[in-house]
Amino acid sequence: MLMDYHKYQFSLKEWILYIMIYLIIDIGISIVFYHSWIAALVFIPGILFYIKEQKKQLIKKRKQRLTAEFLCGMQGVSTALTAGYSIENAFGEALKELKKVYEPETMIVREFRYIVNRLSMNQNLENLLLDLGRRSGIEDIYNFAEVLSAAKRSGGDLNAIIRHTVAAIHQKEETKREIEVCIASKQLEQNIMSLIPFLILIYIDLASPGFLNVMYHNILGILVMSICLAVYLISWLLGRKIVDIEV
Repeated sequence: MLMDYHKYQFSLKEWILYIMIYLIIDIGISIVFYHSWIAALVFIPGILFYIKEQKKQLIKKRKQRLTAEFLCGMQGVSTALTAGYSIENAFGEALKELKKVYEPETMIVREFRYIVNRLSMNQNLENLLLDLGRRSGIEDIYNFAEVLSAAKRSGGDLNAIIRHTVAAIHQKEETKREIEVCIASKQLEQNIMSLIPFLILIYIDLASPGFLNVMYHNILGILVMSICLAVYLISWLLGRKIVDIEV
């Protein structure tokens, strides 16, 4: 069955892991900001947002892996073309090389295996690659399929076009990695700064028991702490957005 890379299905292990993480966060926030277990119950619906965000991150990482694997596969296709194979047979040769590098159920191995099987049934290569581009949601793969389709129609040098396209995608991925390295320290700083308000409240509560009692179990205190929590969460989301740079 073909994978829809726009969606992510949690395994049972992942469901348990992320539910446990959210419950720990939920209980921690409820105790620190409200000193109440009732607040933990109120925040339970927030698990839907948390799960949605985790799926987005996992989908993003999966697409990054697929892009890297696709580059490897297309380099194999280019090598096979240089050796004199036709474009269709080149995918079969590339699949053989991919099986030496990746596990049998790796994304790119499954996709190339599907393409090779469909080519043996005389299906159109361009359509198969365009389908992969649509399902993956990766612009580089879709653009590559369109370039390949135009080259085949015009009778262009497929090997040269593939090498150029692969080089362009590779350069883009290198740029992404350089940016990630440059902002890695900033991301760490952002994570640490996000924890500081939370840790300050814990420190005050432990160092001066009762100092913040006026902020708990009364309407005004709950309102003030809710505003502080909202500002804290908005700041955290903005911080994540700032360091999330797309190329």
